[in-house]
Amino acid sequence: MPLLALPFPNIDPVLIELGPFAIRWYALAYVAGLMLGWWLAKRLCEREALWGGRPAIPPEAFDDAVVWVAFGVILGGRIGYVLFYNFSYYAAHPLDALTVWHGGMSFHGGFLGSILAMALFCRRRGLPLLSMLDIAAAVVPIGLFLGRLANFINGELWGRITDVPWAFVFPHGGPFPRHPSQLYEAGLEGLLIFTMLMLAVRRGALGRPGTVAGLFVFLYGCARITVEFVREPDPQLGYLYGGWLTMGMLLSLPMLAVGATLILRARRRPVPDARPTP
Repeated sequence: MPLLALPFPNIDPVLIELGPFAIRWYALAYVAGLMLGWWLAKRLCEREALWGGRPAIPPEAFDDAVVWVAFGVILGGRIGYVLFYNFSYYAAHPLDALTVWHGGMSFHGGFLGSILAMALFCRRRGLPLLSMLDIAAAVVPIGLFLGRLANFINGELWGRITDVPWAFVFPHGGPFPRHPSQLYEAGLEGLLIFTMLMLAVRRGALGRPGTVAGLFVFLYGCARITVEFVREPDPQLGYLYGGWLTMGMLLSLPMLAVGATLILRARRRPVPDARPTP
């Protein structure tokens, strides 16, 4: 194992601190991801050519939807972490489940929370859920990209010990070089999936509700399972079922089936008339 590794950038996880008030990069990533996603979602719903006719979701709907999604992501992410990753601890210390500022968020929990929030919002507004999920899926990689960069800045969720020349010695990860798995996830879950979804949108995928959502769910499952092979599992869980499976893999496997089902069902729907509506 070589002793040389790339120097870890000395970036303070706290961007601004005024007395007891602090703005952390991680919190800023959540806010920026929601705001940029809200902006892009409205732009996508303003372009009839992407839908093959009148958009199924009015752009102004996202002015309220972003608030619902924000609550769904935060509550679902925290509940998911408590249930999936550290249930025994929080069962013994239930009040600690409320200390979100100490960290501990689950993507899969936030994913389910956001779907529930959108389902309730669409039911209340009388909007088609699949089309809402398509738009949300198209913009989610923005938040994933920023969130994984914030994980890297925080020096958390590092990868396994390695001898690759781009390894880092993380401040709290011991003395050995490790995979920068946060950057791998930023590239795969953020940049790559975003690019592929935008290509699908430009080719008319929004005209077949469920296509973009299915693509996102399937691609995220693939990306997360791939990175889990070089990402260090949570210490309180370790490896599951034979010493190679991780909780991240286990939670991502159903996403492959759900994503493929959504895509196949969407392909059976007729392609809408591409002529603009009068």
